[in-house]
Amino acid sequence: MSTHDIYSTEVPGSSQGTGGTGRFTPPPYQPMYYQPEPQVGCGTYLFRFAIVLLVLGFCGVVGLVVLIAAAGALTTSMQQVSETALTEKFILGNHSARSKVAVITVEGVITGSEDGFIPKQIRQVLKDPHVEAVVLRIESPGGTMAGSDYYHHLLTNMKNERNIPIVVSMGSIAASGGYYIAMVGNEIYAEHSTITGSIGVIVSLFNGEDLCKKIGVESTPITSGPLKAMGSFSKRMSDEEKEVWQRLVDDSFGRFKQVIRDGRSVFGEDAEKLDQLATGQIYTAAEAKEHGLIDEIGFLDDAIKKAMDLAALTENNSKAIRYKPKLGLMEVLLEGRAKKEIGVETLIEAATPRVYLLCPYVPPIP
Repeated sequence: MSTHDIYSTEVPGSSQGTGGTGRFTPPPYQPMYYQPEPQVGCGTYLFRFAIVLLVLGFCGVVGLVVLIAAAGALTTSMQQVSETALTEKFILGNHSARSKVAVITVEGVITGSEDGFIPKQIRQVLKDPHVEAVVLRIESPGGTMAGSDYYHHLLTNMKNERNIPIVVSMGSIAASGGYYIAMVGNEIYAEHSTITGSIGVIVSLFNGEDLCKKIGVESTPITSGPLKAMGSFSKRMSDEEKEVWQRLVDDSFGRFKQVIRDGRSVFGEDAEKLDQLATGQIYTAAEAKEHGLIDEIGFLDDAIKKAMDLAALTENNSKAIRYKPKLGLMEVLLEGRAKKEIGVETLIEAATPRVYLLCPYVPPIP
């Protein structure tokens, strides 16, 4: 067999091949070369990784900017909502009734914040025509003279502007500044275990002159007058300075007693009786009723029912509600952060001498 016979095969009925003879002619031999796939180097991977990081970083920055903008808008929105609206919690009565007895709550040490929860409750009553009576729930040992007088002023204006009765309900304590703002009430109720009274004024001043000497601290204030540094912690108070502070206390005390005489007719008719009680002493509910400092011993429900009676309402045609602050997530987080921050301003505020209407066992710190 020849070489031609090996590579030339006759295929019946086929015209492929050369010359149309019916024979198959294989293609010329072409050598095959192995070409491996291109290798990706370490530098290429690092470059790709860097690109991914840049893209992620850019997206993160954009996302952070959007988040900050959204948080700012949400915080502003929450502040506007909390400034203009409070939630109402049903207490008793007819849930579907339109007429309301609103419970305004005063809790803790009184500082007189103009944008705090107490003024917001008062503003809510002023703009709600369905509120026909108010129960002032007091759970406070008192606070600053200025704060107590400010809240008393707001409550008195609210009472006169809306021409609605106010019944005071004292909790476990309603003393000093707490008793001060209670004078706005038409009736005053105290619970059996309530502590009240503490009618008086105090300015807490401390002298650390000897301590400063022991630790080698010398105070050299430059003042415009001899009384500008009065009340300073680092020096002993002079007799002249004591007289100035005493006049301030006496003036505030006179204001305190006048508010009580205006709010309690029994003392308006007998000023000497009030002078006998206004020694700073605290009283039980039973003692307070005996001396005319309160009207009745009862709980919050009793005060609410009394307020309904004074407004000619019943539990069938009215409802009692309590205000609650309307807080969102951002407001809660920001408020919590603010409470944790104590800076120089806070320390200065705490060290500033103030006139307090405060139950003695409570530290006079705003």
